[in-house]
Amino acid sequence: MKKPSARQTVATFALTVAAIAFSAPASAQFQKPEDAIKYRQSAMYVKSRHLGRIGAMVNGRVPFDAKLMAENADVVAMMAGVVLPGFGSGTEGGKAKAEIWKEQAKFKELADAGLVEAIKLVAAAKTGNLDNVKAVFSVTAGTCKSCHDSFQSK
Repeated sequence: MKKPSARQTVATFALTVAAIAFSAPASAQFQKPEDAIKYRQSAMYVKSRHLGRIGAMVNGRVPFDAKLMAENADVVAMMAGVVLPGFGSGTEGGKAKAEIWKEQAKFKELADAGLVEAIKLVAAAKTGNLDNVKAVFSVTAGTCKSCHDSFQSK
């Protein structure tokens, strides 16, 4: 894979910092557990739609568009960075298994791994090279799947 430029690295870092900074106040905004559930379900929905768009390009179902690929990767990373506050204490419910609150360390580890892989996806997408994206896409999608397999009710 082509090494990202300094500009791409700075942009990825800035995106990560912004995602973390914006996610902290979100947890304080939930008046009711239902608000947190709606928040996290919405973030996951947006993330899955944009990851699906990338997957469609990676798998050749739609034509590759480097600009759209990069835009979709940015959204995936942003959503990966803002979803955790939606899983605060007392927000059990929705499709989330109770294990999230029983196994907080494992859940956070998987969520953090998802964010790291999403950032790698952004860097690959910014190269404008489909092969670079293909090299990291399945790992990124796999981190989502492993978390869902462990912590999401079907």
